[in-house]
Parts: sequence; structure tokens; C-alpha cells
Amino acid sequence: MREVTRAIVLWCPDWPVIAARQHLELPEDIPLALVEKGVVFACSAAARADGVKRGLRMREAQARCPQLEVVPYDPVLDARAFDPVLAAIEEIAPGVQPMRPGTCVLRARGPARYYGGEEQAAAELLRCLDGFALTEARIGVADGPYAAEQAARSTGRDRVRIIPPGGSPAFLAPQPIAQLGLADLTPLLRRLGLHTLGDLAALGRVDVRERFGERGEHAHDLASGMDSAGVVPRTPPAQLDRAIEFEPPLDRVDQVTFAVRGTAEQFTAGLTKAGLVCTSLRVEVTDESGRTSERTWLHPRLFSAADVVDRVRWQLQGSGPTDSGLASPIARVTLTPEAVDDIGHHEDGLWGGGADERIHHGLTRVQSMIGHDAVLTATIGGGRGLADRQVLVPWGDRPVGVPSADRPWPGSLPAPAPSTVFEVPRPVAVLNASGETVEVTDRGDVTAPIAAFSPTGTAASARPVDSWAGPWPVRERWWDATLARAMHRFQLVDADGTAWLLALSGTAWFAEARYD
Repeated sequence: MREVTRAIVLWCPDWPVIAARQHLELPEDIPLALVEKGVVFACSAAARADGVKRGLRMREAQARCPQLEVVPYDPVLDARAFDPVLAAIEEIAPGVQPMRPGTCVLRARGPARYYGGEEQAAAELLRCLDGFALTEARIGVADGPYAAEQAARSTGRDRVRIIPPGGSPAFLAPQPIAQLGLADLTPLLRRLGLHTLGDLAALGRVDVRERFGERGEHAHDLASGMDSAGVVPRTPPAQLDRAIEFEPPLDRVDQVTFAVRGTAEQFTAGLTKAGLVCTSLRVEVTDESGRTSERTWLHPRLFSAADVVDRVRWQLQGSGPTDSGLASPIARVTLTPEAVDDIGHHEDGLWGGGADERIHHGLTRVQSMIGHDAVLTATIGGGRGLADRQVLVPWGDRPVGVPSADRPWPGSLPAPAPSTVFEVPRPVAVLNASGETVEVTDRGDVTAPIAAFSPTGTAASARPVDSWAGPWPVRERWWDATLARAMHRFQLVDADGTAWLLALSGTAWFAEARYD
């Protein structure tokens, strides 16, 4: 006989919506939907009242509820917001195992003995959750985590449902077969006439295994109330974040920067003690009115204490001077490592740091002196034009809002890309054998073969052309008269062996780039 653990499951309905609403400080009565890949992932009760439900496409959801507030689903925020809840539960009932954000399980034996029974333990856990304004949280107690979760999802107004020991099979029997959550197996079971968990549990366990394999056997165990999955308590993560509070609040950038220096040193020292380094830092700044602003900063190597102080200063300062005042005095600054790495991956070599390390240190030092946006690095973005693909981002940051270069861009220039791109296209002259300017007809044909080319735009300095290719028409934003662009591209090699990328706009020729 397999041993089944008596379990308590805590379930917070609509947890992704609650986490997003608290993060964005949205009213509770606003219709809210979290969207992932264009499909509704979760929605609030107000949105469901208007017909919005999980799985709808965003356009259909907005048609059913025009006032719907649409927010992208953030699984990181979902998990991060649940961590304080888990920590609070562990203080009154150790041994919590997270099942997913918004749902956790723990053994019933310990809390029941300590608080004098399962009902008393459930009441104490609900009081803990009410402290986080989770007044709709539910608790189920049953034999096995699966039956306990189903009990939590079937509670009434009392918010607690306790299935007596040995009563899980009878409780699960009338549940629909879809409750197993096996999307690929459920249709087949229904076609075989198995519409409830009791129908599946009535079959022989060996027969189910022979027909459906290990997944079918596991489904049979769940339906029979014989969930042998134990409760594995989580290991609480090390406290790596640091915070400093100011009383009274500080209203100058230099004051906050000076005060946060010690906290930054504690932050990096704690990471070093854990054998880690921070490569992505989240800085949360709370003013005296309770408003919080946050930003995630990246570093090409790792954050030192000085780097952390610089990020706090840049976030507060914006484009103003270091000794400038703040719109609202700052009451709290929190430093959280968003991404960490093993410290062994960032140790200097036996003979000291290499060229890359010296570059990192040099650019970081310059950036700390002249500002975050003053040191830029070039990256390649998406687009059809060469100017569109040139993107400059602050040193250490990730490009944000930049079109991806990996996506297909019909009409873009084929590889290889030119090495020298002119910031302002240079006027040039492209001539035929008679010395006249070559043009392109409405049908996309050149008026005459290209015979000569002048990089200065004057016919006197024209040089013969070895080869040329084109035209390739480019028409962008034709629907907008102010932003519309129409031109023809050519590639050309002159007698000196230099290759050029040319563009013809109307009757004017320009050199966009040169292949060096």
C-alpha cells in the first residue's frame, strides 16, 4: 500500500492578476487582462463579468470589454510577488513547497498538532494571507496534494474545505476527467466513455498502465486518491537584496548617493560571501508619499560597490546635475540582484586581467565620471535602411525598443553590409557614356547603362565604372506623406576597385555607404 501524505494546499485565485495590479497600482474594480503571445493568460473578475476568459485572443477580449486594461504577462513578477507570501507562511508553518505562483502546499501533520487541529491551522493560515489583502484565498486539506488542491478550488464562503482522512477517493469520484489537466489524454478518455475521475479509478491500475503507459498510471493514481507525491519543503533563498531607509527623507541626489554607499558595499559583500556576482541589478526608489520607481540595470561584467552607487545616482539624477534637488524626498532605496553568476566565472587570470577586462574597467570609469548616456556602444538593429540599423546604446545596457536584426526585412540590403556608412548621404554623379545623368523610368529600368561615377558630384572628376547592379526599389511609409520615402538602390564598383552603395531619389544621386 502506497503512503499518501496528508496535505494542506493554499490557493490564491487570480494570483497573476493580483500581482500585476499591486505592481501597477491599479484599482481593484478595473477590468484587467494579462496577455501572453496575443492570448489572454489571466483576467480579473470584472473582466470575466463582461465575457473575457482565458484563451481568448486579445482583439476578441477587447471587443467583449471595450474598457479592458491589457497588460503583458510577466512570469518573473508573478513569482517575485509571491516570495513575501511564502516567507510569511514559513514563519507560522515551516515546510512550505511552492507548486506555482499563487499556490503552495505543506504537510498537515505539523500545523495541525501545533494549532490544535486542521481547522485551527487553516484559520491561522488564512489570517496570515489576509495580512497581504488576499481575502479571496482558499485552503483545502485532504490526502495527497492533488486532492487537497481540488478541495481548495471547490470551497464555499467559509474558504476552507477539509476532506476527512480516507475520503479523498469519494470526493474526487464525481469530478470531471478534465480536472487531471492532461490536454492530450483527456479527449481519448472521453471517447472511451470515461467522463469522471471515478470512471477512471474504477479501472484496474495494471490495465490502465498497459494501455496508456506511465502517464496513464499516474492519472489513475490521482483519480483514485492515491497521490503518492510527497511535500518537499523549499530551501529559503539567501537574502541577497539590501535596503536603506532615510528618516527624515532626503531631498538631494548627492545626499542619497552618499548615504547609499555603505549599503552598496554590504550588497556586494553579501554576494561575494555567497560565491556570486551580480550582472543585472534592480534599483527601487520609494519617495515619502509611498510612490515607487524602479529600473533594471545591466553590466557587461559585474557590479562593484562603486557601480551600484553610480546606478542609484543616475536613476535619481536623470539629466540633471549631481547636486540637484528631487521632485519628492526619498525615503527608501532597495537593491535587488535580478541576475547573478558564479564568482569563479569572473575571476582574473593567473597573470592578471586581459584586454577585455581593461576595456571594461576603462569604459566604466569614464561612464561614472561623465554620465550614463555619455558612453555609447554600437549595435546592429533591424530595418531596411542603413541608418535604421545603426543603434547606439549606453555602455552595459541592453537595446530596448530596437527592432530585431534576426527578423526578415523584405527590401533590406543583402550581406555583406558596407563597412563605412555616411552619417549624411553624400551627393554624387552617375553618368552614362554621353556624360548625362542616369535615371530610372516608371517601369524600373535605367535610362542608359552606367558608364562613369563621380564621388564628388562633379562631372569633371568622374571615373570609369567597372561593374554595377540595380536598381532595387525601396518604398516605405507610403501612407504617410511626411515620412514617405521612395528611392532606388544601386551597387557600383569604380575603376579604382572601390565599391559603393548608391541611392537615386527622384533625379538626385547620393552615396549611402562605401565597401572598404
